[in-house]
Amino acid sequence: MAALSAGRAAAGVRGGGGRSGVGGGLLRAQSLGAWRGLRASAALQQIPRAKSENAKSESTFQVTMLPGDGVGPELMHAVKEVFKAASVPVVFDEHHLSEVQNMASEEKLDQVVDSMKESKVALIGKIHTPMEYKGELASYDMRLRRKLDLFANVVHVKSLPGYKTRHNNLDLVIIREQTEGEYSSLEHESAKGVIECLKIITRAKSQRIAKFAFDYATKKGRSKVTAVHKANIMKLGDGLFLQCCEEVAELYPKIKFDTMIIDNCCMQLVQNPYQFDVLVMPNLYGNIIDNLAAGLVGGAGVVPGESYSAEYAVFEMGARHPFAQAVGRNIANPTAMLLSAANMLRHLNLEFHSNLIADAVKKVIKVGKVRTADMGGYATSLDFTQAVIAALDV
Repeated sequence: MAALSAGRAAAGVRGGGGRSGVGGGLLRAQSLGAWRGLRASAALQQIPRAKSENAKSESTFQVTMLPGDGVGPELMHAVKEVFKAASVPVVFDEHHLSEVQNMASEEKLDQVVDSMKESKVALIGKIHTPMEYKGELASYDMRLRRKLDLFANVVHVKSLPGYKTRHNNLDLVIIREQTEGEYSSLEHESAKGVIECLKIITRAKSQRIAKFAFDYATKKGRSKVTAVHKANIMKLGDGLFLQCCEEVAELYPKIKFDTMIIDNCCMQLVQNPYQFDVLVMPNLYGNIIDNLAAGLVGGAGVVPGESYSAEYAVFEMGARHPFAQAVGRNIANPTAMLLSAANMLRHLNLEFHSNLIADAVKKVIKVGKVRTADMGGYATSLDFTQAVIAALDV
């Protein structure tokens, strides 16, 4: 707790969705963009590690924060506490957008978008989507992603050292197109008792996500991309998606390419997940596979995720669950959100702070003395957060 108090002044929070200016040399990550992490120049890569670790940042980065629903606010509190203890040069512009808490409106959505236009980067919790139809088919979560054109969702599913699961030493990446497909919000009753729900697949967006997947594989030193589809049944829709992936694959001869039908992919992930490297797929399949793969390495509480547009980057949990039954019980696992926050810091070129936090989280898990209930332990969310703070090498 001494470390927590010592670093408290280094990271700030602007609450209430305020739009007031932030002084003190605030940097807005406008020049970073969502593709920054995939196109870092050779000059950046050659910066000596010691210099980046020892240099003290004199400026502060603004980051948009959306705590979301369920345990989201509790997880964001853990992030804030760890950031303070680690003296992370980030100030949060916090907004609250929730359909279940009656805190959703066009005005609030526009405030979030305006904040993102300044910061370019966000850390968000799960914005829960009610099942009840209230006159609007598109949820606020989907509308936000469309306004920001967050077309690529990336979930890196990787085993945590020291935490044993059915499959260990897993390392695969799921890339999901998330602006069209079954999530197009185009439904209508064509005749009484007959509902038509339209799945939209376009060449432009299919080519875009395919190129993103191959660029990602190239940048990260991955060797294979698998396109997941159901073109045997949806011959035109998924057929177009598959065709686009095949066309883009020809431009990357050094990357192996194969295809797999979605139902077989689910079975293969359970039986032999080691055969996969990077998987790319349309919207709904990605949602299902994200959750299935997260279960292979420990569940929703341990897998980070991120979403990209050409201009923005949003960091979140890989498997999006509000975990509403745990609200206020101090039992949620902060691991996924803390790792997402660490990935966000890497995106901002804050390598030292990113490694500091990620290493502390992994150290706590590897030691195994402090684990939340979902990982087979008895620790509370607060216990885990304090253990991470104690493990910070500052």
